[in-house]
Amino acid sequence: MNQVKVALIGAGMRGQAYADYAIRHPEEMQIIAVADPNENRRNKMKLAHRLEESMCYSDWDELLAQPKLADTVFICTQDKLHFEPTVKAMEAGYHVLLEKPMSPDPRECIVMEALARQHGKVFSICHVLRYTNFFGTIKRLLDEGAIGRLMSIQHNENVGYYHQAHSFVRGNWRNSAESSPMILSKSCHDMDILQWLVGSECIQISSFGRLSHFKAEQAPAGAPKRCTDGCPVADECHYFAPDIYLTEEPSWLAMAISDDHSYDARLRALQEGPYGRCVYHCDNDVVDHQVVCMEFANEVTAMFSLTAFTKDITRTIKLMGTKGEIRGAMEKNEVEWIRFGNHEPELIDTVGGAGHGGGDLGLIRDFIKLVQAGGQGKGLTSAENSLQSHLMAFAAEEARLSNKTIHVPTLRDQFTAQSFQ
Repeated sequence: MNQVKVALIGAGMRGQAYADYAIRHPEEMQIIAVADPNENRRNKMKLAHRLEESMCYSDWDELLAQPKLADTVFICTQDKLHFEPTVKAMEAGYHVLLEKPMSPDPRECIVMEALARQHGKVFSICHVLRYTNFFGTIKRLLDEGAIGRLMSIQHNENVGYYHQAHSFVRGNWRNSAESSPMILSKSCHDMDILQWLVGSECIQISSFGRLSHFKAEQAPAGAPKRCTDGCPVADECHYFAPDIYLTEEPSWLAMAISDDHSYDARLRALQEGPYGRCVYHCDNDVVDHQVVCMEFANEVTAMFSLTAFTKDITRTIKLMGTKGEIRGAMEKNEVEWIRFGNHEPELIDTVGGAGHGGGDLGLIRDFIKLVQAGGQGKGLTSAENSLQSHLMAFAAEEARLSNKTIHVPTLRDQFTAQSFQ
């Protein structure tokens, strides 16, 4: 089996998660270069993967300006920084694995997908949920006709109140102008899963939702701009930053606010950085609740609900067919198959491992195999497949903002015409 050599662009939490595959499976994959403007992150990758200093770059452009270094590039930068390195990497002859979403700009998504076909390179998007045992089991049951003809789906993404506050109020994805709308940054995963399960093109979309809670008029009386400035309601506030980030053992939330995980460094991050701000006094504008209604070409209808206001972070789904139902809760690793008539419900265990229910591992394994095969064939999350779900997210946001039902093929034609003018 040929070892695939990888250059990593963006060494944040997602980049590190994908790069870890090389530590677990060195016979299959090797990280040979890294580019990240953050010196601490570069050094962490340097140590973990025994990189030479000459293979550590502060800028992705500098890395890609070198003669071809590796077989593939993993691009795990922020949303708005995906397009240029992806285009340059493909033009330089690299296969590309790109963190979702492809881009906040639909025209850039269309151009990247077209370039991948033009250059004949593997171009996969990190829609890891397709690789989980949970959704893989549901897809298998549908394909086997376990519930007859699929008619409708109800799918819920329960973001979790603390995750919403961390990522979408205080964090990197709080502002649509700086990153992307939440239906794209968070829920393009869910649009992708729905499109995959239905197996048909989405034709029409309507959507409703808004930012209702995490804004200034909802702030408790006397709440300061920053939690460390003596908040009078600290004892009763679910979002009080020191309670979340200054725990004795740093959680994944706490590790995200500072590359130095010591107590003093985390305290300083709260005093000076974005994660110490009161959740009611941030510059966030993305929704905290939204619903999306969809109709597909094969007459399946689907309803998706995104909400910040849940205790747990989980996805739940119910699929209804002409001969039965499928119900599931991802974080419980359970799928329930219910058949009409005198049949007992069957509970299927779908335990799949760490990292998005095993999806991170499955994604990298599939991508490596495609590269080893010389780019022959397409993975589950090819850019061609992912483009469809991205268009659904763009249509949903357009529908929410315009209060209109959007015809998705027409929207795609408009974006395609603009992309190649």
